[in-house]
Amino acid sequence: MPFFKITLRRSAIGLPQKTRGVLAALGLRKRMRTVFHPVSTEVAGQIMKVKELVAVQEVGEALTRQEMRKLRRPDPGIRNIIFFLFLLRWTKRAFLKLKGRGIIGTVIDTYVAARHTLYGLFLRAPGVRTRVQKQVSEAISKLEAKLIPQGPDVTRYLSLPKEGWSEEQVKAELMKLGEMEHTRWEDGRVSGAVYHGGKDLTRLQTEAFGFFTVTNPIHPDVFPGVRKMEAEVVAMVLAMFNAPPEAAGVSTSGGTESILMACLSARQKAYVERGVREPEIILPETAHPAFRKAASYFGIHIHLVATPAPSYKVHIPSVSRLINSNTILLVGSAPNFPHGIIDDIAALSRLAIRKNVPLHVDCCLGSFLMPFLEKAGFVAEMFDFRLRGVTSISCDTHKYGFAPKGNSVLLYRTKQLRAYQYFISPDWSGGVYASPSIAGSRPGALIAGCWASLMSQGEAGYVSACHQIVGTAKKIEFAIRKQPALSSNLSIIGNPLVSVIAFTSSTINVYDIADAMIAKGWHLNALQSPPAIHVAVTLPIVAAADKLIGDLIEVVEAEMEKERVRVVEGRGKKGVALGETAALYGVAGSLPNKSVVVELAGGFLDTLYKA
Repeated sequence: MPFFKITLRRSAIGLPQKTRGVLAALGLRKRMRTVFHPVSTEVAGQIMKVKELVAVQEVGEALTRQEMRKLRRPDPGIRNIIFFLFLLRWTKRAFLKLKGRGIIGTVIDTYVAARHTLYGLFLRAPGVRTRVQKQVSEAISKLEAKLIPQGPDVTRYLSLPKEGWSEEQVKAELMKLGEMEHTRWEDGRVSGAVYHGGKDLTRLQTEAFGFFTVTNPIHPDVFPGVRKMEAEVVAMVLAMFNAPPEAAGVSTSGGTESILMACLSARQKAYVERGVREPEIILPETAHPAFRKAASYFGIHIHLVATPAPSYKVHIPSVSRLINSNTILLVGSAPNFPHGIIDDIAALSRLAIRKNVPLHVDCCLGSFLMPFLEKAGFVAEMFDFRLRGVTSISCDTHKYGFAPKGNSVLLYRTKQLRAYQYFISPDWSGGVYASPSIAGSRPGALIAGCWASLMSQGEAGYVSACHQIVGTAKKIEFAIRKQPALSSNLSIIGNPLVSVIAFTSSTINVYDIADAMIAKGWHLNALQSPPAIHVAVTLPIVAAADKLIGDLIEVVEAEMEKERVRVVEGRGKKGVALGETAALYGVAGSLPNKSVVVELAGGFLDTLYKA
């Protein structure tokens, strides 16, 4: 009986079913091995046939693999074109970067990015990460203890009551909630935040709510009165900002939505008219973070431009260098939130006209003060549609227009610019759907409250309010510049013209001042880059300005006494701030990588929803 050397491949996968069946019938294993086995002539013939089948199959597979490799291997010409396009894209990016930032600026940006990345890696190191996480958790726990009411007298309602409450029960609980311990904004102790028009106006707004509680502007045929009021509010604000006849506007839920819509309109305009697929916005570093939110939402790249001392206005030459074929929008503030400084809108307008780029003016904070500065007897700067380069303006009616919170207006130079922000779905099974802004359903009661506020105040009322508010801001500014205790330790940032006064210090840690003012019952705004504090004057603060100045003098003198003691004890000047404000802005805010700040802020947002 003959001996045959039988070699089997590692796997029979891919062989025809018949061949696999023969191998199984012969009891041959799939693993590779070589054996010498006595077989009959008949079986030997079957084995030879199987080997021929395997060989044919392997040749076929080899040919197939070779063909597939040819198909997968791109043509050298196509490969070169792809490489060229890739190279062209990155060369263009590098050129625009160098053009916009210059060699020194590009090197600095690269250094900052590298530092950010390396510090982020350091924070993620096992030992460091554990310590950082522990400190973040402790800080968030303190925040929760401060914000979430505790104690035996606190009742939490985490599910619907089995039976509905009586009207008296609901009112009693509402009154209890309204009287919870809080910073006394009613006494003018809060910077900004509450833009109160007085008790009489609040009462009128409440009545307007009652008339239009169930209304929804998405159904103008059902609620024609709301549609009329909304259109009239937009028309009144357009007139305030000297809009041309072809101008248009929309109402929104607030300044953030107005800014989001302005950025969306600019992006869509650039895409439709110029085919821009990598949109960019040029933004002063002091501009409201809503522009950064818009960039995150809508896939827009941001170029931040410095606002250097002593003017703290956006640096116009830097803006000019950064404009390129991808630029969809320039931005200026009137005024900005941190320092109350009005950017050089006239220069930005000239630049926008020369480069044929839209210009948005963020007047959310200036709202009903900026248009009335001259009539109230104050110095004013040109900022509105009288400048030909200005294509859109955002104005918060719920700030110095004293409308209920949740009201803002976005103005456009033309109706076409407004149309770029519309969303229209013509083929939905539920019918044609059209929405002018982000929201679908909107509260008509807020529009009614806004309309009632504007009609109640009138131009004379807003001029009077502007005179009181800006006059009080000038009073606080004068005290800081001229009062010896303040002027020798504090310095005003820039030349503010409206309602916000920002100050810093080279002799005292400014965050210690913020914490000391908190201890006295004040809620002022802490700033960073540079470390500073600002006061946004509102009508309630008008009556409390003298008390604010007096407490500020006491705090500064007390902090200076601490400095003198520190020097006598040989510990040097300007000690490290240890309060809550310093924890966020003084320590975490100075880190090269802001991931710790992000975690703290995220913890704060989580806390808002803990019942």
